[in-house]
Amino acid sequence: MAKKVAIIGAGVSGLTSIKGCLEEGLEPTCFEQSSDIGGLWRFTEKVEENRASIYNSVVTNSSKEMSCFSDFPMPDHFPNFLHNSKFLEYLRLYAKHFGLLKYIRFKTTVISLEKSQDYTTTGQWTMVTETDGKQESFIFDAVMICTGHQIEAYTPVESFPGFEKFRGNYFHSRNYKNPDGFNGKTVVIIGMGNSAADIAVEICRKAKKVFLSTRGGTWVMSRVYDNGYPWDTIFHTRFNDVIRNSVPWFLLQWMTERKMNQWFSHENYGLLPRNRSLMKEPVFNDDLPSRILCGAVMVKPLIKEFTESSVIFEDGTVEENVDIAIFATGYTVAFPFLDKSVIKVEDNRVPLYKHVFPLHLEKPTLAVIGLIQPLGPIMPTAELQARWATRVFKGLSLLPSESTMVADTTRRNEKRIKWFGTSRSQSIQTDFIEYLDELAALTGAKPNLLTLLLRDPKLALTIFFGPCSPFQFRLMGPGKWAGARNAILTQTQRIIKPTKTRTVGNSSSNALLSLLKILGFLALLVAVFLSIGQR
Repeated sequence: MAKKVAIIGAGVSGLTSIKGCLEEGLEPTCFEQSSDIGGLWRFTEKVEENRASIYNSVVTNSSKEMSCFSDFPMPDHFPNFLHNSKFLEYLRLYAKHFGLLKYIRFKTTVISLEKSQDYTTTGQWTMVTETDGKQESFIFDAVMICTGHQIEAYTPVESFPGFEKFRGNYFHSRNYKNPDGFNGKTVVIIGMGNSAADIAVEICRKAKKVFLSTRGGTWVMSRVYDNGYPWDTIFHTRFNDVIRNSVPWFLLQWMTERKMNQWFSHENYGLLPRNRSLMKEPVFNDDLPSRILCGAVMVKPLIKEFTESSVIFEDGTVEENVDIAIFATGYTVAFPFLDKSVIKVEDNRVPLYKHVFPLHLEKPTLAVIGLIQPLGPIMPTAELQARWATRVFKGLSLLPSESTMVADTTRRNEKRIKWFGTSRSQSIQTDFIEYLDELAALTGAKPNLLTLLLRDPKLALTIFFGPCSPFQFRLMGPGKWAGARNAILTQTQRIIKPTKTRTVGNSSSNALLSLLKILGFLALLVAVFLSIGQR
């Protein structure tokens, strides 16, 4: 009899978890409290309780080739960066293609999740759900928590002296939907993440003044990278990853700063990160530097104090007649349906083995999927987590001893602090390619470049020098997909197609110029080798 697996949430992580269960012959039941799939990516005009909420203009920060699931490329006519409605359309296509919807129970809230009475023997869980006021109890062999980390808003009003006297309006960025209602207003946005930058850029066209108040600054990147390609298709390559992991730390910092400042000087724009030694996740915003340059958005330090109608910044400057304060201050990780003895959240950090399995459970039958912020897209990351977790549930992959898991988690946390710092906003941050490879190795899906180089050199070179796209993890091992090779070799065409809507006439001359450059480079190499041989 197939093991029964409960999946909580039908967003990106929940959908790929359903599919992961089906691939391993498990029996999934997904509980979704809302009436539809999509999770974070399903926009609603009103904020829904206990569900992630986005504003109407949200666009993906990672491109379609990097953000798709590993055996389901996005349609080639889709733009490289997708509006939330377009990404939801992709999720619907994915769910329909793999027949996932029939495993989802909508409008069902998980009230509680606890170990069954005979858990130490069976590893089973007791779950209580509620649908239309009626409660039901279930027993499951395993559980996958796919609720994400953008549900419980963190609004630290107590951190700002005098805030209780402030008579203006205030709310968390979770409640922002569109720029209506900001005409002629003076707005202070507290925070310097993607939401803060997006909201500032959007409302500054209507508001009287917009201030971005930041504690530590940030690097700002454009989605448009070298030669006009999406940033992540150039940045996230195995070749670049080898370089980043090989050069000394101080040189890596210098390289990072130099690249970030090529677009604009972060120091001149008041955005230079306070701790430049950290490799924090950048903000992706193509318009923010222009809005600052035009004076529509002003970057300020942290707020020192509120008064009834004004804010006093740490640099001593005062802004009078502030109408609205928006807290773009992130979220608090929480599992309201789960006892703290199972998963204890400390400093907004969840101690999980490889960001998936709780450390101290007697049985490996509970997995947390998607509770992570990789320096890259969450979609392929959550998918590999789900593929690994389902193999653990089935007994095909074994977890090490508790002491080994604790040691690994401690080491991983120390590396996180070294790279990203101790800020609560960086509590679940991790690298990208290294983590994907780590998960893929656990499932037998990590590509073997040496073997590929001998058997299929074209594919091996594309994998090493090209984008580290999700299709690489369907070339071999369990879940191997016959279309993976073609998807990798044709990804450039899919990147270019939605942008090249007007064909220009000098393609042949460009190709000839590129050929001449290659021939010249080869001639130079031959000359170097000949000169060496004559010594």
